[in-house]
Amino acid sequence: MGLTIGVDIGGTKIAAGVVDEDGNILSVHKVPTPGTPDGIVDAIASAVEGARAGNEIVGVGIGAAGYVNRQRSTVYFAPNIDWRQEPLKQKVEARVGLPVVVENDANAAAWGEYKFGAGKGHRNVICITLGTGLGGGVIIGNKLRRGHFGVAAEFGHIRMVPDGLLCGCGSQGCWEQYASGRALVRYATQRANATPENAETLLALGDGTPEGIEGKHVSMAARQGDLVAVDSYRELARWVGAGLADLASLFDPSAFIVGGGLSDEGELLLDPIRKSYKRWLVGGNWRPVADVRAAELGNKAGLVGAADLAREPDPVM
Repeated sequence: MGLTIGVDIGGTKIAAGVVDEDGNILSVHKVPTPGTPDGIVDAIASAVEGARAGNEIVGVGIGAAGYVNRQRSTVYFAPNIDWRQEPLKQKVEARVGLPVVVENDANAAAWGEYKFGAGKGHRNVICITLGTGLGGGVIIGNKLRRGHFGVAAEFGHIRMVPDGLLCGCGSQGCWEQYASGRALVRYATQRANATPENAETLLALGDGTPEGIEGKHVSMAARQGDLVAVDSYRELARWVGAGLADLASLFDPSAFIVGGGLSDEGELLLDPIRKSYKRWLVGGNWRPVADVRAAELGNKAGLVGAADLAREPDPVM
């Protein structure tokens, strides 16, 4: 099929990378992320052209944070960019003269891990991304499952707690309000307020107050054994594991892959997630239990996955 380009749209930069059929990134071109929707389209085209130089490219895959239609062409809605029914495929194709497909960024990352990372060798995999929020992707029978309208696997907005915490989506009690980077900081802040004597290391990493705690401080303090930081990770893991148990009831995968920035903490997070998952899994002592493993591709997963999905045939029958 030849070389393709994957595009990752970040908050500060847009990266376009040339990727071969084995998932290797051959070159990357980055440009700053503009502040307007039309500017972002221009920047995507510029990044693609920069990466394309000197390479024979057969297609482009764009990972977009938002709801993408089943035809992989239009962004119905993006929470962080003012895209509403945005014909992104059409606009970028007109600029670069190459076939373009648009994918949800979490789907693209899930596909990258399935093909080239922690999911290799599995037919049925569920991926979740734990970052500022919570995203996901579903691969069943070696196929990425987008749903009828293309917006499946928005796991972060499963309602875990009726009338729970208000979510940015407008609903209440969404999973990402309890299992995400934001949630981790909230847990640490609450615990540091309640028992500051157990958070000396954590507080010292910030400005000395619970309100000054940031996600990076919780990670650093937990590695040093700070009681509040470690307990905050356990609370986060409890909610992650409970959610995975529900997903196992729906999909029965052979593996769960945990990606996103929080997965960088490895066993500090994964070990309590596994324990929580088995605790809440119906019949967990008597049935096969899916492997829970860390993602392997890091922040490259979305770019690699988007590039590879540009080689996949149109999923609409």
